[in-house]
Amino acid sequence: MINIALPDDALTDWDSWRTPLRQFSQATGLAVAAYDIQCVRQVGPLLASGTARLLSGSSLWHDDGAGTALERRLVVGVLASDGAQCDSLHGMRVCATPLQQFGQVYGVLVYGWAFSDFSSPLECEKIARLTGVSSQALWNEVRLTTPVSNARMDTYTALLGTLVSTIDRQRETIEELTRVNKTRDLFLATVSHEMRTPLAALSLRVEVLLRTVKDLPPQVESGLQAMRVHVRQEAGMVEDLIDAARTLTGQMSIALVPTDLGRVLRDAVSTIEEQAHAKSIALSVFPPDHGDGIVLQADGRRLQQVLWNLLLNAIKFTPDAGAIQIGIAQGSSHLEIEVTDNGQGIAAADLPHVFGAFTLQTQANATGLGLGLYIARRIVELHGGSLTVTSAGRDMGSTFTVRLPLA
Repeated sequence: MINIALPDDALTDWDSWRTPLRQFSQATGLAVAAYDIQCVRQVGPLLASGTARLLSGSSLWHDDGAGTALERRLVVGVLASDGAQCDSLHGMRVCATPLQQFGQVYGVLVYGWAFSDFSSPLECEKIARLTGVSSQALWNEVRLTTPVSNARMDTYTALLGTLVSTIDRQRETIEELTRVNKTRDLFLATVSHEMRTPLAALSLRVEVLLRTVKDLPPQVESGLQAMRVHVRQEAGMVEDLIDAARTLTGQMSIALVPTDLGRVLRDAVSTIEEQAHAKSIALSVFPPDHGDGIVLQADGRRLQQVLWNLLLNAIKFTPDAGAIQIGIAQGSSHLEIEVTDNGQGIAAADLPHVFGAFTLQTQANATGLGLGLYIARRIVELHGGSLTVTSAGRDMGSTFTVRLPLA
């Protein structure tokens, strides 16, 4: 008894083999079947020649038939050797070849059931007695069927080998992609838990110390204030990494609901007012109502993230005492939001790369991972809109334009 360590074939999609094997059978005239590693026929027999179709009404391929017994012997031989096997039944040649994935056999293809030369009535008589068909009918059919010579069978075997190799390599690729996707999901879950949790705990402890401990020494208070800034930066980078990974893999999603632009824009502005004030940057919105009454079909939280990213980017690259203006223009079917600054601007050669992942500016003490604009554009596109940028060049400022469809 030979013990062979083989993969579990319970999840093998045998139905996907039916079409290519049927096409091979029709093109060659050979009978074809597929077996799993338990010697159970999963596909076939697929029959194309007149002889094979006549024999399909006999006991040849019954569970206890002589043909099934021969095929199972071939399957066992292939599983034991991982190599091709051939045999014959009264002149009818039958071959078998393994199905392999990642170097392991998960099934066997059996093909043939054709005479290698013109048969004789005597051989047909033997097959007829074995299977229970009319010997005369079998002989009449066989002599009208072109034999499959050894050379032609070798050609068919090579063609089948190419077909099997191509399909199995595709299956390996799909399996590898599935594995990579699972690894990615595990990575996102790990990053989400292992990095968010300690950062949140650290941020909470810093806030508690700053709010509850009175008369902190100036150096300690300054150090805690710096820790607060750095923790927020690290938390922002973690969120950007997670969002970028979701964007790259198509997992980022949005929930579109009726959303008031005024509220979203006010919330976005409030999150960056402190940074603008620290650099004495004049921040203005036109019209001053922030777009109250304009309703979008949008994900409010994600849209706020876009505007926050654009405003923070503008502050980062605008010098002290500079100016940033937010303009809102409503058309018949679309809404445009422009964020314009008089900062360092963007060179013409750099404009095509602004929205690329991990694109970092090298001036103005740029920080972060260079993912903010990449994520922002993807969010806008998920809303059915567009995010573009224009600049007259270095030190000439820049304008980012968000264009969104109206509800």
